[in-house]
Amino acid sequence: MDLTLQIEDIIEKNGSDFELSKLFKAYIKEYKSSLGELFEKSQGKDFLVRHTKGLDSIISLMYKTVLRRLFGNYMPMRSSVPIAIVALGSYGREQLCVHSDIDLLIAYEDVEGFHTKLIIEKFFYLALDAGLKLGHRVHETKELFASSQNDITIRTALMEARFVTGSTLTWHSTTKELGKIRLFNQKEFILAKIEEAQVRRKKYPNVMQPNIKESAGGLRDSNLLFWIAQTIYGVNSLKDLTGKLFLEEEYREYRIALELLFRVRSALHLITNKQEDRLLLELIPDVSQMLGFKNQQKMVTKVLEAQWRISNFTQIFVKKMVRPYIVDMSLVTKFKKNRLSRGIYTLEGRVYASYNLEIQPLNTLLEILVSLEDIPYHFDAGFLRQFTYTKISHPLQAKSYTLLRELFKKQNMYSFLKLFYDAGILHHLFGAFKKVLHLPQFDGYHHYPVDIHSIKCIEALENIKEAFIKKLYDALNADEKLLLKIVVLFHDTGKGRVQDHSEVGAKLIVPFVKKMKFKEEEIQRCVTLIKQHVSMSNIAFKENIHNEKTLYKFMSTIENATNLKLLYILTYADINGVGEGVFNSFNSNLLYELYLSALEAAEDFGRINEATKRINIEKKLQKLPEFLKLPKLLQSKLLRVESNLFFFKHTQLDNIRIAQIAKETQSYNFSINTDKSLSIEIYRKIPLNIGYLLAMLSHLDVASMEIFTLFDGVKYFKIEFIEHVEAEEAGHIESIIHNAFDMNRHVKLKDVTIHKEEISVDCEHSLTLAEVTVNTHNQKGLLAYIMECFEELGINIVTAKIHSTKHKVRDSFLIEKQNDICNNVAKIYKLLTKKLV
Repeated sequence: MDLTLQIEDIIEKNGSDFELSKLFKAYIKEYKSSLGELFEKSQGKDFLVRHTKGLDSIISLMYKTVLRRLFGNYMPMRSSVPIAIVALGSYGREQLCVHSDIDLLIAYEDVEGFHTKLIIEKFFYLALDAGLKLGHRVHETKELFASSQNDITIRTALMEARFVTGSTLTWHSTTKELGKIRLFNQKEFILAKIEEAQVRRKKYPNVMQPNIKESAGGLRDSNLLFWIAQTIYGVNSLKDLTGKLFLEEEYREYRIALELLFRVRSALHLITNKQEDRLLLELIPDVSQMLGFKNQQKMVTKVLEAQWRISNFTQIFVKKMVRPYIVDMSLVTKFKKNRLSRGIYTLEGRVYASYNLEIQPLNTLLEILVSLEDIPYHFDAGFLRQFTYTKISHPLQAKSYTLLRELFKKQNMYSFLKLFYDAGILHHLFGAFKKVLHLPQFDGYHHYPVDIHSIKCIEALENIKEAFIKKLYDALNADEKLLLKIVVLFHDTGKGRVQDHSEVGAKLIVPFVKKMKFKEEEIQRCVTLIKQHVSMSNIAFKENIHNEKTLYKFMSTIENATNLKLLYILTYADINGVGEGVFNSFNSNLLYELYLSALEAAEDFGRINEATKRINIEKKLQKLPEFLKLPKLLQSKLLRVESNLFFFKHTQLDNIRIAQIAKETQSYNFSINTDKSLSIEIYRKIPLNIGYLLAMLSHLDVASMEIFTLFDGVKYFKIEFIEHVEAEEAGHIESIIHNAFDMNRHVKLKDVTIHKEEISVDCEHSLTLAEVTVNTHNQKGLLAYIMECFEELGINIVTAKIHSTKHKVRDSFLIEKQNDICNNVAKIYKLLTKKLV
């Protein structure tokens, strides 16, 4: 039966409001279930318009039903009732997404006898009970102007008002008020919206999982452009400014980008069945399929490119519109004093260009950048426009390369690279970036696409926070800094190919550095660093960095101490460029240890064996004032600690501190550090139930673990976790540690599965130590299970390196060669591969 007839049937039978809302609810549910089919036929803006019209008809019918219910057979003409139902926000501009709130304005005139407030109340009850997600405002028409002055959000929403149903006379009165609102205090409104956008763009930067609505270059930037245009010019469509503000081709490219974002956002809402505006990694396969992309990577690249396009277009043309409103005549004299060339100025770390200035040649613009003082700069949209539309011919002129070389020499190259990216010319200046422009990285590790990651690495290089690495970098000569900066920028340009990206990147950098007039020795150094740019982090985080074979194999590829130093700084920049918080104290310590150990190996033309290395450390230790203050007996006990690794892994001062605490240990003691990430130190003479301890803390990811036998029966444990815990949790952790000295306690772990081929046992690691490596999929309680197995076998663990990602773990354990364990390796395989029951 037709919905209108069903409504009439309920009203004629004097049915309840509940029956009406139930009828509408069923209809709306059916309508929403049909949106997926509609999306297959009509995507982008057309889909949103059709969806908007569908909601218009539902809301109009609801309003008609309310009037019919209240007035019965004497229902007046709709225009006679002084109420106008008006769409606002994305609903008003016909861009409402599937699960977005429906923003409505109910404008009314308080005319005696019409009971307008009752009608409005009945309408809202029906809409809400029927399941519509309404965001609504109710205002008497004469109050609209005053209300808009109290809240910029209200004023913004009113700008996109669109009549849906009700009285055309009331709507006419409403539009008069809206006209007054648009013309009132335009400058204050414009400045507030620009400031609001700046805050939003910083909060939602360009990342691998962009927010389609809020990110820089998202739909909200498009909204800003319209709000400003509507405020200044009174246009109902941005297209009306084609030929006046921007060229038709510029607007066409912007609209194509916007259309893709409309499609992606609608797909996200339909797939998740909720208001989801983030293109999350796990949603990419479904979104790609729904939009008809065979290649997921290509789809994400198109989205990131679209957001760049919208961001660039918005920045340039918002500024072009608002110039008359933000000009400060008191600064004219200062601008004239800071004139760089005709129409181009600098003031307080920002470079400006007049919109009346014709587009300058590339080399002229690069010369201006070279002439700037060496400080971090920001660039006004007028100057961004110059770089966006400058003509670039290929191949680049020799002078262009000379100017780029001068820019790389500056301490603040990052700001220039960001300008080149924002202007869309990064790949024109550095041809190796063509394949990695807006290229996503689906590894669950990188926060940014390749091009932005590369620029972020330069920012990290120019703002080193680690004191030791900063000292190394500052000590480099000018040529080494230039070489390193170019390598950092180019290190990932080989991605997006079938071949290993390090090998491809090494080939891509050669033509560029030749243009930079590098010597052959420098070119080879660039090639080596690009080829090996992931090796230092791989070894530091996944392998035993105190193993001689590992160190010498590593150094055989790095070749010399200079390359090692440059690679160390490159690795720091690379990790910091991944994203906020990825470089942490664990990374820092491991890389530092590897650097020092590898440097020692690099400086030794023979092979330093463990015994020689131990002797050298002991000599340095015995000269320290802190060591000489120890009682003679304690000095002797410390020097007799059997494990060489104990001395290799700790500083001399740490060794002294540990020895002092061990001397005072009766049965056990421990300390908990929660300053950065959780760290636990335990000294014990009585047995420690390590399996129980790790099982109770299995909700935290272990970063590393050390276990050393000291003296007088004291054993030392240090467990470092990746996560930070609040200080107030320390009491609970203390309780767990105390309980861990009860050997009868046991925690039932979930089943853990390890296959034999995932285990490696190296009994040739050193004279006294063997290495057990477990490379398997990540499982809760895995480490606790392995430790229980080792306890059962009577294996004495010296140290453990824990490396885990979301899906995989690669744990390495150094064990003492005792109890004839190397002749009974089969026992290790058998016990580790046995499932828990």
